[in-house]
Amino acid sequence: MSDAATPKPTSLKAVIDQLNANESDAKALSNKEKRARTVARLVLVQALYQLDITGAGVETVIKEFSDYRFDGDLDGEPLAAADEAFFAEGARTIVKEQSAIDPLIINRLASGWRIERLDPTVRAILRAGTWELKFRTDIGLQVIINEYVEIARAFYGETEARFVNAALDGIAADVRK
Repeated sequence: MSDAATPKPTSLKAVIDQLNANESDAKALSNKEKRARTVARLVLVQALYQLDITGAGVETVIKEFSDYRFDGDLDGEPLAAADEAFFAEGARTIVKEQSAIDPLIINRLASGWRIERLDPTVRAILRAGTWELKFRTDIGLQVIINEYVEIARAFYGETEARFVNAALDGIAADVRK
């Protein structure tokens, strides 16, 4: 679902701009709402990373992001308004349903690989993408996969983006039969 010929964005703002140029999610959403959802996805990945690394509680992290991070900046650039409700729903559901989400990811890993061996940011990207694929069936597969592939591309490069693409494609086939 990812286009390997797409150039790597130079900043997270460029990722947001690129995603919104390609997004066809929920045609009822305005461009501003689509951008807010994209920002929420990016911030959700950051929050999941923080949850994973620090062991903080989900409500603590949601409050921290709400109080201090939204309306802030990312990589020194102003952060557009995020869909805070979407962000909070994702964070809460991923923590609550991790026992249902992680096995879907594990099924798409190479034999013998444990989810703990994944880089924490890749793990966060896959958990967020899996949450949307499994629990937000109102959002199109291509939109979800493309958004998280682009987020992976922003943090890493093509190898990780292709891995995220393949894993989410497989998870989509498993949960949206």
